[in-house]
Amino acid sequence: MALLAGKLVVISGPSGVGKTSILRRLLADLPELIPSISATTRPPRAGERDGVDYHFLTTEEFEKRRSAGEFLECCRVYGRQHWYGTLVAEVAPRLAAGAWVVLEIDVEGTLSILKRYPEAVTIFVEPSHPDQLEERLTGRGTESPEAMARRLEVARRELHEAHRYQHRVVNENLETAVASIKRILTDAGLPASPPQPRTPSGVPA
Repeated sequence: MALLAGKLVVISGPSGVGKTSILRRLLADLPELIPSISATTRPPRAGERDGVDYHFLTTEEFEKRRSAGEFLECCRVYGRQHWYGTLVAEVAPRLAAGAWVVLEIDVEGTLSILKRYPEAVTIFVEPSHPDQLEERLTGRGTESPEAMARRLEVARRELHEAHRYQHRVVNENLETAVASIKRILTDAGLPASPPQPRTPSGVPA
């Protein structure tokens, strides 16, 4: 019997809102979700692996594949020289096979995705108060003042676009935010997974 077409899930939110932590938990708790691995022209950071964290491409290879229409969406993030994008090959074959694929992309990328997959489940993660973003980014201690200013400006623009998403989830508490997104996905048709035992640190046993 042929598999039913899968579903695309898009998670967005401003920098510093905790999307990566939420997605990590979702992938650990919901094995039905398959992450789409983004492509980028930036060099790998320490510990990052090609094909696992990102598809690391040269600028020439990225441009060649972009010209060939191999990206669902792509852009230069924060106005830097490096490109990021979602490859069609990461999404279309899996959806056709009945899988649920999750993307963590920005608002601009989401709008591009929706042109091709208007039925996608879109979720915007936001802070309980905009000031929290600056506090979290400052706490990282990894950004120059110029980079911080760019991220905060992009964050403000993205918060103004949150109304474009089907669902909005406030990440004031990680457990609550993850539970809210699980309910959204279950309501959208994702089979409920049995609860997994956890260690005191909160990770699956």
